[in-house]
Amino acid sequence: MLKYFLRRVMLTLPTFFALMFVTFVAIRLVPGDPVEVRRGERGIDPERLALLRHEMGLDQPIWKQFADYVWHLLHGDFGTSIVTSEKITTEFFTLFPATVELSLMAMLFAVVIGVPAGVIAAVRRGTAADHVVMGGSVVGYSMPIFWWGLLLVMLVSERWGLTPVSGRIDPIQYYFDPVTGFMLIDSLLSGQEGAFGDAVHHLILPTIVLGTVPLAVIARITRSSMLEVLSEDYVRTARAKGLSPFRVVGLHALRNAMIPVVTSIGLQIGTLLAGAVLTETIFSWPGIGKWLIESIARRDYPALQGGIMLISSIVIVVNLAVDMLYGLINPRLRHAR
Repeated sequence: MLKYFLRRVMLTLPTFFALMFVTFVAIRLVPGDPVEVRRGERGIDPERLALLRHEMGLDQPIWKQFADYVWHLLHGDFGTSIVTSEKITTEFFTLFPATVELSLMAMLFAVVIGVPAGVIAAVRRGTAADHVVMGGSVVGYSMPIFWWGLLLVMLVSERWGLTPVSGRIDPIQYYFDPVTGFMLIDSLLSGQEGAFGDAVHHLILPTIVLGTVPLAVIARITRSSMLEVLSEDYVRTARAKGLSPFRVVGLHALRNAMIPVVTSIGLQIGTLLAGAVLTETIFSWPGIGKWLIESIARRDYPALQGGIMLISSIVIVVNLAVDMLYGLINPRLRHAR
């Protein structure tokens, strides 16, 4: 297992260095100058402007800027925001719990509905249930997040008044100092009556919007994997022995069909974090996605570079954890070359 783990870790290193290069180059292709943005409407004299460029290292050759960027990253320094003068890691991990909470709830929503839906579609292949699940998954996967989010806001929040439009909790009715950064937990710890329900109420629409695409993907992959497993000899043997359909499908078939599903769930982490950018913007959710959008508008190079690298590192670690889970689910993979 240790050799399997080390082999997987070594395979992630080229990905990490490629991300550093792509992030550095892509951000500098964005139109605009961070110094020009920082100096504002009043303007700064040329001497002060030159000093600011020197402080940010923008007067150095591009190769030197990249070398300094890599050197600082390798030492765990993700930079300092040129707008707020705060450490990038401080800003990131202050806002990250909001994004994690939303992403976890969206993934829970996708798995709880997607896996059973895929199993039902496979077991009832060719029936109305199968067509409904597959048709719904195609529609769910095809809908743009920004369109789906705005549509739900207009219908559910504005017209029907069933859910709040934005935010994580009503700041007028409930106020408490954050302890964990996770609103569901902090609302419980606050002891304020109704705070937890209000936090759940605010979470419903963003969860549905962010979880729709992963839900569609998980449902389709679960169905495909289940159809392949249900045709195996050992499943037919289990049925011939007179085992109940629940044991055949739930115990024998589903367990062996879970490897592609687990793969899909791991890959959807990146989709969730990318989708969180639009979802958080639509619902004014104070997380990493909204922070990155604001950093783009302010041309805050360190915030963009550091934020993207931190998110990318998290995605890499999650995919590595999924690889480790493969080895636990199917021991044969540990010995594969």
